[in-house]
Amino acid sequence: MSMENGILLKGIGSFYEVLTDHGTTVTCKARGLFRRQHLVPTVGDHVLWERQSQGYALLAEILPRKNILVRPPVANIDRIFLVVAASVPEPDWLLLDQMILQAKRLGIDPIPVLNKIDQADEAIVQRFHEDYRAFETLCVSAESKEGLDALRCKMTGCVTCFAGQSAVGKSSLLNALFSELHLAVGAVSEKTEHGRHTTRHAELLPYENGAVLDTPGFSLFESELIEQADLNKLYPEFADAPYACRYPDCMHDSEPDCGVKELVASGGISKGRYERYLTIAREFQLRRKHRYD
Repeated sequence: MSMENGILLKGIGSFYEVLTDHGTTVTCKARGLFRRQHLVPTVGDHVLWERQSQGYALLAEILPRKNILVRPPVANIDRIFLVVAASVPEPDWLLLDQMILQAKRLGIDPIPVLNKIDQADEAIVQRFHEDYRAFETLCVSAESKEGLDALRCKMTGCVTCFAGQSAVGKSSLLNALFSELHLAVGAVSEKTEHGRHTTRHAELLPYENGAVLDTPGFSLFESELIEQADLNKLYPEFADAPYACRYPDCMHDSEPDCGVKELVASGGISKGRYERYLTIAREFQLRRKHRYD
């Protein structure tokens, strides 16, 4: 029988549920060869599978991955919604910037999302729009349903997931989008305003010619070292500004005649984004200095 393409939705033991090109699902048993080759089928994998004359279909081949996240393990993410709250907990803007960088490094399209817009602190809303004007952003509310149609549009035709601080409403958003999920929602501590983790096993849910990860359990990517030239390219606000710098390896910190600093001074880049950029760039500079220690 001929091989067919599919996307791995979930795995239990050596059995895997695969979304076929026809929009249906099929249960496959993995080849023993995977174990001998130390290959672990991962949710999101693009696979080849084959119907058998009897019994379960065969998961025959794992196709090359364009990216993989490790907590929880999921492969081939196209778009990630990076969620912060418009009220509590107060947004961790540095964490958001770090996640944007690592997403872009992995070839994942990052979309900053401001949730809880129905109970918004206007200062947070203003800062969100000011700092992330170079990005496509969404303002939504899991409670009032505001902005959910726009969010659904961005989920169509691709594999997506949600990430962000605890208690910003990631599970609530997924529950609002998929009423059958009933994901546990982490409460915010009145004393610390931090959420309790409510993660569970990873599974992709089919959605409009794509799929969405049902587990909003990770808040940080593995922070891989990024070279300065590559870091510049990951900031859309910089655009061609580094080429206007006096020095080709400009870090946009204390160097004279810096195109990026000129943009900050003229309001072309928000001061908040620039100050957080410096925090990140200096950390990478220190790591590069000691990488062989």
